[in-house]
Amino acid sequence: MSPVPGNVGALTVITRLNGDSRKRWQRVERPDWAPRDVDIDKASAARLYDYFLGGSYNFEVDRALGRQIEQAAPGVPQFAFLNRAYLRRTVRYMLSRGVDQFLDLGSGIPTAGNVHEIAQNTNPDVKVVYVDNEPAAVAHADLLLEDNPNAVAIEADLADAAYVLGHEKTRGLLDFSRPVGLLAVAVLHFLPAGVDPRAVLAEYRGALPVGSYFALSHLTHEVDSDQVNQIIRLYGRSQNPITARGRDEITGLFTGFDLVEPGVVFTPLWHPESPEDVGEHPDRSGALVGVGRKP
Repeated sequence: MSPVPGNVGALTVITRLNGDSRKRWQRVERPDWAPRDVDIDKASAARLYDYFLGGSYNFEVDRALGRQIEQAAPGVPQFAFLNRAYLRRTVRYMLSRGVDQFLDLGSGIPTAGNVHEIAQNTNPDVKVVYVDNEPAAVAHADLLLEDNPNAVAIEADLADAAYVLGHEKTRGLLDFSRPVGLLAVAVLHFLPAGVDPRAVLAEYRGALPVGSYFALSHLTHEVDSDQVNQIIRLYGRSQNPITARGRDEITGLFTGFDLVEPGVVFTPLWHPESPEDVGEHPDRSGALVGVGRKP
């Protein structure tokens, strides 16, 4: 059974918050669903994403920063919803190509519309491995998936591909002799400075069999630069600073894959379900996306 959002446990921590010109002490309750090693003093990307999607598995520190981001960059909630819709389309696309197992990197907190929900609605036997370094995301996923033998979650850094690929849960659920759907949706821009996403993806690509697919979405600076700069600045206050990239850099992340038409495009332009979904300004999605197939 999933925990009740906001259900407060017995553990209470005291957090010191910095005001504009003074310091004050505030009691912060740790919900029952939050593991003891979760940092509730600093916002995380996974919990911010959950907040923007209207989820309940976030803390006041996430909501406070989320409100600041919404004020400075009003397009961010739209980015989150467009990104979730893109995830749905890519999963369905891969399913239609015969893929029945997925490795979801940086999966975040599994709010409505997550990969196993989308895929298993079509085929209950689809296998899904979620990977995230946010303890709250993995804890909630474990509770959500405890009665689902075809989906598991791993707490890991996606940059440690050898650990993720060799994990007993990964090897126990995914068959790497058959095509796998690799997902890196709205996560590679959170890789720490100094970590080359191309090198990380090369390790995953090497483990994928022919016929596998790779999908990504990535924040780009080739849009409203002021809004992107505000997003980068404010996420710098979280546990997960952002690095935006240009079209050429993002396209380069598909090295070793054959890009599926229409290539690297703004989020609403990738296989829209209807013309109305594209809108007049698809660039306002703030992200470039694409899907590639391993030849």
